[in-house]
Amino acid sequence: MSATASGQQPTSGTERALSDGRVALYRHPLTVRLTHWVNALCLLVLLLSGLQILNAHPALYWGEASPFDHPFLSFGSGDAPAFPGWITLPGYQDLASGRRWHFFFAWLFVLNGLLYLGYALLSGRVSRVLAPDREQLRHIGRSLIDHLRLRFPHGEEARRYNVLQKLSYLGVVFGVLPLMLLTGLTMSPGMDARLHFLTELFGGRQSARTLHFFTASALVLFFVIHIVAVIAAGPLNETRSMLTGWFVIKPGRRS
Repeated sequence: MSATASGQQPTSGTERALSDGRVALYRHPLTVRLTHWVNALCLLVLLLSGLQILNAHPALYWGEASPFDHPFLSFGSGDAPAFPGWITLPGYQDLASGRRWHFFFAWLFVLNGLLYLGYALLSGRVSRVLAPDREQLRHIGRSLIDHLRLRFPHGEEARRYNVLQKLSYLGVVFGVLPLMLLTGLTMSPGMDARLHFLTELFGGRQSARTLHFFTASALVLFFVIHIVAVIAAGPLNETRSMLTGWFVIKPGRRS
């Protein structure tokens, strides 16, 4: 559809003025959109298959050994599975299948993450889009209050990510996800034989397993907050921007 037919007046390759006073910005390049959706699929499968694996022994420990009588944290009780079948992959108890699903999508997740990271670094997206500036950091308190009140920016303020978005994305990309990857590698006997320094770094394979669970939990929390924010900010606009790349901003200041 042409810009004229859609009621849009092209002003540049990355910005279009709409007939109703709104502005469409080309915010998400194709590589970002593709890796976003592949990442979402991988994390969903990893979560469901991870709970299947955890169901086989729903307890966490600290250190190298597994003192079964004194777990660091345990889930459920009795012979019933700790997590119901509707939230595991597969939906019935099958540790071997759960591991196959988990390992396949774990490597797909790694390759997809490397593709995104390489693009973000080489294109300057990290410094240009994700890194908060000094002015944003000064007003982080106001941004936090606005988010708690579900108030989102309009007009010029909506042209870029806010400071909380930037810090959360940076924390996930450069903190939570690498930690989840490294702890996952530490739990693998084959990787442990080759990269034993990881076992020492995390204080044992059982410690790595516990940290792996907590990083996965942090990702689930991030996902829930992300979905709530998308719904509150306008799910149609947010979803469309991640499908087409174009994000529409409303004129005016904060409401």
